[in-house]
Amino acid sequence: MALTDAPALPAPAVLPLDGCLSVWPASARTAPGGDISVGGVPLASVAERFGTPVYVLDEGEVRGRCRTYRSAFPEADVVYAAKAFLCRAVAQWVRDEGLGLDVCSAGELGLAMAAGFPPERIVMHGNAKSPEDLRAAVAYGVGRIVIDSTSEIARLAALVPPGRRQQVLVRVVPGVAAGGHAAVRTGTDDQKFGLSVTDGSAQHAVTRVLEQPGLRLVGLHCHIGSQIDSVKPYQAALRRMIGLMARIRDQHGLELPQLDLGGGHAIAYRPGEQALDVPALAQRIRAELADGCARVGLPVPRLTLEPGRAVTGPAGVVVYRVLTVKQTGSHTFVAVDGGMSDNPRPALYGVRYAPRLIGRHTTATPRQVTVVGRHCEAGDVLAADVELPADVHPGDLLAVPAAGAYHLSMASGYNLVGRPPVVAVADGDARVLVRRESLEDMTVRDIGV
Repeated sequence: MALTDAPALPAPAVLPLDGCLSVWPASARTAPGGDISVGGVPLASVAERFGTPVYVLDEGEVRGRCRTYRSAFPEADVVYAAKAFLCRAVAQWVRDEGLGLDVCSAGELGLAMAAGFPPERIVMHGNAKSPEDLRAAVAYGVGRIVIDSTSEIARLAALVPPGRRQQVLVRVVPGVAAGGHAAVRTGTDDQKFGLSVTDGSAQHAVTRVLEQPGLRLVGLHCHIGSQIDSVKPYQAALRRMIGLMARIRDQHGLELPQLDLGGGHAIAYRPGEQALDVPALAQRIRAELADGCARVGLPVPRLTLEPGRAVTGPAGVVVYRVLTVKQTGSHTFVAVDGGMSDNPRPALYGVRYAPRLIGRHTTATPRQVTVVGRHCEAGDVLAADVELPADVHPGDLLAVPAAGAYHLSMASGYNLVGRPPVVAVADGDARVLVRRESLEDMTVRDIGV
């Protein structure tokens, strides 16, 4: 429910969508005076009520995207990748919509359990799971743990109580290069994740797992990259995984019942960019899986997919307030009250966004500007060479869509600015999911000298 100590938000008048809202949540509507509403809530009112920067998450969009996956893959397990963004409300939403949860630390797992998420629907993976991670996974009884290195096999087996068997998957590097940036391509041998088929590491890990009475090998796992907008790399990875499953059958007499193809499904950050077509992915993967298994005489395994960004990314909008506008040489810099501490992705990956002026009407012609953050780094750039109205000035509000994934989950305490709050919107109501980080929050860990 809405906070009782804040005034009610006015209902926006609904106007037709424009083309620039194509990467916004489906509920986005232009409103009088140059504002935009999401989930029936005007963004300028959200900024006034909760301050800026503020992250706005459309609950209906998150739930709708969960349903899209469930509809496209009714026979599969769809698990939400918590690394994209996790809070208790999001965990509850994806649980309600029938998805599982993919975690990679004791922290993510603990928050999921605090939200009441069923542990049997949780998958844990990570390339370097700490002893705490493994202990928590076993103690909570997570459904599956993904083995990423041979060294963790014995460590995990030692934690499983007598009489129990922990279901595990082996993460395989299928030798498929895919992804929107070198830093997120995880399907080849030249990165830190998984076990190679080429050098025999994956096959060796399978043998080692089968030697452990406390572990039950139920399938293979792969994840080939992120921001993948084509089905073809998934088909290529699937063919190689089926081939390995057939070799495991021939060597060990074991037909693995599960196959996890990971996630990495692309979304559009700017108008005109391509997102992965989820129904097309389902259709072609289903056909490839059936044909491939028939060719080698294997039963069709149960599929698992791990979308993260594709569930919450398009559901989020961040609203900043302009602090300064500065002309430096031939460049105009529009500085806002957030930056790389709440969104490091442009600095890490060179990601491009489409910010928009909201909260007032203007007839000024557009001009090219660079939107920058408030932090003491020249690389603190949120959106380079974008068009904003020429009369943009301090006090204006800028909204950036496609902000629901890998922003706050990767946020830092740089310059002790404090991380923004997350506000959920639905049916004309707004409520805080995660409050703004305060100075007290940031200093309580500093115990002095």
